[in-house]
Amino acid sequence: MFKFNLMPRDDKFFDLFEVSAKNMVRAAESLKDMIYSWECFDEKLEEMTKIEHQGDTITHEIMFQLNRSFITPFDREDIGLLAHSLDDVTDLIQSSADTMVLYKVKTPGKRARELADILVQITTEVENVMPSLRRHNSNLEKILNSCVEINRLENLADTIYRTALTELFEDDSDIADIIKWREIYEHMESATDMCEDVANVLESVALKHA
Repeated sequence: MFKFNLMPRDDKFFDLFEVSAKNMVRAAESLKDMIYSWECFDEKLEEMTKIEHQGDTITHEIMFQLNRSFITPFDREDIGLLAHSLDDVTDLIQSSADTMVLYKVKTPGKRARELADILVQITTEVENVMPSLRRHNSNLEKILNSCVEINRLENLADTIYRTALTELFEDDSDIADIIKWREIYEHMESATDMCEDVANVLESVALKHA
C-alpha cells in the first residue's frame, strides 16, 4: 500500500497524481474482472470498495498538501480539479459494481463488457500520460496526443452506451431490468466522461506552460 510522506517535497503532487491514476486503473480492471467472470461478486465488490476508499485517501492527501503549500507546480485550481476528477472516475467505477450487486442483476452482457473494456483502456491512457505532467512545459505534444486518444475512447464509450440503451428498450420487456441496466450503463459511461475531464485539465496545464 502507498505510504504518505507528510514532509513537503517539490514532487509530492506528481507522486500523488500518479498513485491516484494507478488506483483508478485498479478499479477499472476489478470492474472488468467482475463483469467478465460473474461469480464471487460480493468478494470482488469488497475489494473494489477498498480501492475506492484508497482513492478518497489519496484525494484528501492532495488537498491537505495543497492547503499547506505556498508554492505549487501549477495553478492551485487545476491541482484541486485534477485531484477530484481522478477520484470521481474511481467513485463512478465503484458505483457501477455496487449497483450491479445491489440490484442482483443477471450475468452482464456484451455491452457491459464493451464498456468495461473501454474503461480499462481509457484509465490506462490517463495513467500512462500522468508522469508527463512532471515536465508539462516540455511534454506538450505527448500530453496533447494522449488527450486526443482519451477523447476518442470517450466518444467510443458514448456510442456503445447509446447502442446499449437502444437494445435495452427494444429487447427487454422487463421494466425492472431496464431500470437497473440503464443506471449501470450511466455510471460506466459517466466514468469515461470524467476521464475526459481529467484530459481537459492536463491539456489546460500543458498549454498554459507551453
